Amino acid sequence: MSEQADRTRAVKRGWAEPGSRHDALVRLLKVGLPSIVGVLLAVLVLAPLGKRGDVSFILDKKQAERAPERMRVESAQYTGADNKGQPFNINASRALQRSSNVPVVDVNGIFARMGLERGPVEIRAGNGRYNLDRQQLALVGPVKVAGNEGELLNTSNVLVDFNTRTLSNTTPVSGQMPVGSFSGTTLHGDLDRKQVNVGGGVNGQVKLGTFSANQMKADLDNRTVTLEGGARLKITQRAVR
Repeated sequence: MSEQADRTRAVKRGWAEPGSRHDALVRLLKVGLPSIVGVLLAVLVLAPLGKRGDVSFILDKKQAERAPERMRVESAQYTGADNKGQPFNINASRALQRSSNVPVVDVNGIFARMGLERGPVEIRAGNGRYNLDRQQLALVGPVKVAGNEGELLNTSNVLVDFNTRTLSNTTPVSGQMPVGSFSGTTLHGDLDRKQVNVGGGVNGQVKLGTFSANQMKADLDNRTVTLEGGARLKITQRAVR
């Protein structure tokens, strides 16, 4: 046992002596370990900079439900096709969808274009609400509808149905056309045929004079006006000279 213990102690003394392999290993680790740690720290610091496109965050569900706005978009565009497959697009300078559960978008600075069989129709308005599912745009305030051959309709507060290519309103309405001006209770416009029907008691003015009737039918393409039901026309003398 004593000889074995002596050999073990001799080996340990040799391992710990200056210049031994153990001593060289210790010197190497003193230099190498700090360098390795420095490299790891550099990798950890610089790694996020190499992935600028990846951003992760945790959103509190309660905070999201209380958020007043779900999505705001600048310079938005919505495209689609009507029930005939004819294309249309709606451009807005700003769009805001308040809830992902409600397919309605508040839009401002509106310019819409419908590619119809008889030529494109353009619609301009300041404000409105677009229903994504129904493809209907409820416009608030002044509305300008223009055709490709100079047809023009200026009105306000109308509902544009892009699927059926119509515009309508059930509240008092007024407007201007190349054939004259009008005011009435209800309005229905067929943009495909470029025709406008105004009902509920109509008053207006054309080049010949002023008129009133229960209903008015205007053809923007032919620039004619047809009065129905209790029609009265007061001709201005200067207009027939």
